[in-house]
Amino acid sequence: MDRRQLLAVLSLVPALAQYARAQTSKARRIGVIMPSTPAATANLAAALEQGLRERGYAPGRDVHVEYRYSEGRLERVQELTRELVDGARVEVIVSTTDSVVQAIKRHAPNTAIVMVNTSDPVGNGLVESLAQPGGSITGITNLSPEISAKRLELLKESVPGLARVAYLWNSGLAGASDVRAELQAAARRLKLDLRSVEARRVEDIAPALATIGRGPATALLVQAPNPVLYTERRRIAELARAQGLPSMFNRWEYVSAGGLMSYGPNVPDMYRRAAGYIDQIFKGARPGEIPVERPSQFELAINLQTAQALGIAVPRAVLGRADRTF
Repeated sequence: MDRRQLLAVLSLVPALAQYARAQTSKARRIGVIMPSTPAATANLAAALEQGLRERGYAPGRDVHVEYRYSEGRLERVQELTRELVDGARVEVIVSTTDSVVQAIKRHAPNTAIVMVNTSDPVGNGLVESLAQPGGSITGITNLSPEISAKRLELLKESVPGLARVAYLWNSGLAGASDVRAELQAAARRLKLDLRSVEARRVEDIAPALATIGRGPATALLVQAPNPVLYTERRRIAELARAQGLPSMFNRWEYVSAGGLMSYGPNVPDMYRRAAGYIDQIFKGARPGEIPVERPSQFELAINLQTAQALGIAVPRAVLGRADRTF
């Protein structure tokens, strides 16, 4: 390239930069508040961006996705919400769990919110009804009254002689008491002794599991959804296995980390489907007019290596229903 060609190319740089800035300014802006860590939710972010691409939005070109992480600290949600609304100027915020969505709504009442994997959006005041949400929130809930009982049923069916189950939970989460009431009713019907063990912070997990391991419980059931416990899923699965506790969870990610079983909706797929709600809002739909979806399919996951380590022969009838094995 001679000197004249080089100068010609260099003269185009300001114009190209201006064009890039113009394209960036046209891109839609999405905020995502994950109540966990980047590493723990990387698969969820990937699923959301996959859904956006399926609907014709190229992340980084047509849409900018601003991620924020509260790392299990609910008190950080206010600050993160303000960063997204006042700083990044996002048009819609995607988030999960009833408590976090409640906090976002409180601090950004006029911003569209797409919720994912909430447990009781009507009972916790997020929406007026599933068919007609009203207000600024819509999305996908995991609400299914029978799912908690189904987890206990599968656990009992898979662990011969199961009599006592420890429930690891945070009683302060929105809707927690209602879910425990459902579990207690199911436990009575199944003739199981259900005992609750509290873990509100990361620091509470190891002592709580140590207590369970020394006590009379013969299996572990983990609260869902719970951002702190989900973030520490590998640690929980490993501690339960080390203490000889068969464990039941709501998501297969726990099972891939070493837990025994899980039963629940495919949460990454929920994030992929959340892109459809974003697309409707970008095209002018009001969140309050877009019906909230409930899960229609549930996945059973089993870790066969963990079963072998615990000396459990999972019945063929249960194995035959498994959607994932590890």
